[in-house]
Amino acid sequence: MNNSGKFALACWVAVLALSAPVLAADNGISRVNIPNAPVQIAAAVTVPPGYTTYYLSGTASIADPTAPEGSPKRYGNTEAQTAATLKTLSETLGKLGLTFGDVVAAHCFIAGDPAMGGKMDFAGMNRAWAKAFGTKAQPNKPARAAFQISALAAPGALVEIEFIAAKKAP
Repeated sequence: MNNSGKFALACWVAVLALSAPVLAADNGISRVNIPNAPVQIAAAVTVPPGYTTYYLSGTASIADPTAPEGSPKRYGNTEAQTAATLKTLSETLGKLGLTFGDVVAAHCFIAGDPAMGGKMDFAGMNRAWAKAFGTKAQPNKPARAAFQISALAAPGALVEIEFIAAKKAP
């Protein structure tokens, strides 16, 4: 790359850095927000030295445990499953002394919904997600990836989410 190419690249990097404000949380973790993002996620998250990292296994949850095994109502649609899964993950975080504010990365696996012609309900997942992240009460947003997959292990399951969280070591 010649000098003019390097200069142009440096200018673009500077523009991007200035257009995506970094929000430092009280705990020292920095998050680079995506301006006007349609979803509550960060473009990047940095965790400084001296933090403990927690890896939470992929979790899928039953939306209505009283519904018969194998029935669509038992798991619910993508939005209901996302809400139930986030509730379960919140409980696991709580056992570790953590909250959604400590989550720095998430991977969301979404199976195609038969009610939607086999396509994933990305909007439904994001509606439930937006109630847990980027809110007034909990403004922190993790970096996140979402994938449509062919199926999950449990019949009727449409959503599985895994988290990476970090907190200052005592």
